[in-house]
Amino acid sequence: MGRYAVFLLAVLIALTACTTRSISNSGYPDRSCFPGDAHPLYKGELSAFAVLGIGTGTQYTAEEINRAYESASRGLALGKGDAILLIQSGAMVPDEGMSDTLRNYFRVVPFTGVPEQGANSSASYSDALRFAAASAGIDKIIVYRGMLESEVNRLGTKIVSWVLIIGGVIPDETQSMRIRLKIGVIDVRSGVWDFFIPSVSDDGALSAGINRVSSDQGQVARLKLAAYEAAGQAILHRYER
Repeated sequence: MGRYAVFLLAVLIALTACTTRSISNSGYPDRSCFPGDAHPLYKGELSAFAVLGIGTGTQYTAEEINRAYESASRGLALGKGDAILLIQSGAMVPDEGMSDTLRNYFRVVPFTGVPEQGANSSASYSDALRFAAASAGIDKIIVYRGMLESEVNRLGTKIVSWVLIIGGVIPDETQSMRIRLKIGVIDVRSGVWDFFIPSVSDDGALSAGINRVSSDQGQVARLKLAAYEAAGQAILHRYER
């Protein structure tokens, strides 16, 4: 690779940066392609295998698979006013925006989504989760996970910084951001489940050094609100009796 190509690559890397972070750890990140400092209560995400009680090392017989298929073929149904146990993967409690949105359709009971350290098995975690819901008279569990993906493009004004204060005021970056949600619905009695991904929401914003953090967090808030509203309608439409 020639000197010019190396220089061009360095410039492109300097002008563009990306981050991916969980909605449960959505504070302002550093500007590498890795998440920033984690929220002190953030312990990672729930495993889908644990939530569903599927052991990856377990051997399943053809009879067990057929029984599971027959149960699943009956489908899932949710009606307005039904009670749900709501879980946000990685969070002590679901985001207020999601809880408020789903309260328009269901009776929402929030539950922790912090992964249990040293859990005995996927099956025991899933059973405990379903038992907790059953003890509250709840028929369905809704668990969701979300990722925020952002790309930063640094503008030419980033280079012009004759005076420090002026350099912090001039808009010098555009940040494109999108949010992807994955939503799971689990029947407490049978264990029948379904996962789907609603439509992706995106947003763009121009910022300067002086308002970088507030601009980023404003984008996060807007995207979460849009995604949660879309998710509520999608859940009702997909599972309404």
